[in-house]
Amino acid sequence: MSSVSSKPVQAELPSMANGAKVPWNPWLGVIFVVLIFLGSEVLGSLLTSLYPVARHWSNQQTTNWLNTVTAEFIFILLAETAVVVSIYLFVRRYRHGFAMIGLRRPRWSDPVYGLAAVLPYFVLYLLTVGVVIQLVPSLNVNEKQQLGFNSVQGGGQLLMTFISLVVLPPIAEEIMVRGFLYSSLKKALPTVWAVVLTSALFAAAHLPEGGSNGLLWIAALDTFVLSLVLIYLREKTGSLWASMTLHAIKNGVAFTSLFALHMR
Repeated sequence: MSSVSSKPVQAELPSMANGAKVPWNPWLGVIFVVLIFLGSEVLGSLLTSLYPVARHWSNQQTTNWLNTVTAEFIFILLAETAVVVSIYLFVRRYRHGFAMIGLRRPRWSDPVYGLAAVLPYFVLYLLTVGVVIQLVPSLNVNEKQQLGFNSVQGGGQLLMTFISLVVLPPIAEEIMVRGFLYSSLKKALPTVWAVVLTSALFAAAHLPEGGSNGLLWIAALDTFVLSLVLIYLREKTGSLWASMTLHAIKNGVAFTSLFALHMR
């Protein structure tokens, strides 16, 4: 991708990089994010369930299919697509595009910044965990995150899992959280509080991923720290591409350790 000169980028990107603020009510933006986050989950579940209904499967057949890699892939694809489309329609209502929230034309330096942030993120995370353990010795750092992919077999399922974990979430979540949500909160709050609240909301969204074991506090801590670094990249580069890169690398490490290295 060819680089873009500084003047066109600044003209295209009325974002945090040059001090412009989003035109909508910031708290309306926060409420909208909560609604589309919950609504996309419901919509994804409903649409995914239509296939077994159309096939007239029994309850047991439906349950078995909904626990497959294919069903989980379809659910994530539908949910993440709903998030991106909803935000696009909201922004277009105010006669702006994704550039308003940081999704402008990428530059060659964006993935470089994302890659360079990998080590600082991991170091910051380990230091934070070390401090929190001293304050909360009961924190279970080994509790597993329920990702929805229980048995991945074969190249096709591995590819669907890769797309579901490493490709789709970094795109949709960065547009929604570090793009739309952070841009909204920064209009309403001082920057430091916008950073903290954005990261806290992002962490809270990962708490239920402990499944039947209860709230997954270690995942919330991890994603809170990750969000701090992702927002730094958002501010440093003036766009979302660097944060998408770091987010994808982080998820890619987890994907490799949990699935790719265990394929037969």
